[in-house]
Amino acid sequence: MTGPELADHYRAYIACLNAQAWPQLGDFVHEHVSHNGRRFGLSGYRDMLIGNFADIPDLRFTIGLLLSDPPRVASRLDFDCRPSGAFLGLPIDGRRIAFAENVFYEFRDGKIAQVWSVIDKMAIEAQL
Repeated sequence: MTGPELADHYRAYIACLNAQAWPQLGDFVHEHVSHNGRRFGLSGYRDMLIGNFADIPDLRFTIGLLLSDPPRVASRLDFDCRPSGAFLGLPIDGRRIAFAENVFYEFRDGKIAQVWSVIDKMAIEAQL
C-alpha cells in the first residue's frame, strides 16, 4: 500500500472500532498482533477492545493526527469520555475526561501486526 492508501485503511480501522464491528476486526488486525510488546493475537486484541467499550460506554476514537509511512502509521487519538469506574488506576467513576493516546502501528500483509501506545495519563490526573 502507498502512504495515502495505508492512511485510508487506518481510517477504516478506526471506523470499525467506533462501530464495534468485531466480526470485521480481522480485516484490519493481524492474527498474531502484539500490543506494547505483548503478543495478544487477534482474539486477545478483540477482547481488550470489547473490555474498553464495556468500561467506557461512550468511548469514541477520534484521529487528531495521522502520519503514514508504509509499513507504519503514527496516530494521535483524542478521547473525550466518561469511564464508568477506575481508568489507568485513577478513580474516574463517570466523570468526563479528555486525553490523548499516541500510537504507532506496524502493518504486515495489510494488517496491524504491532501496536505501541502511550496514553497521556498526566492530562487525566490534571483534570481530577
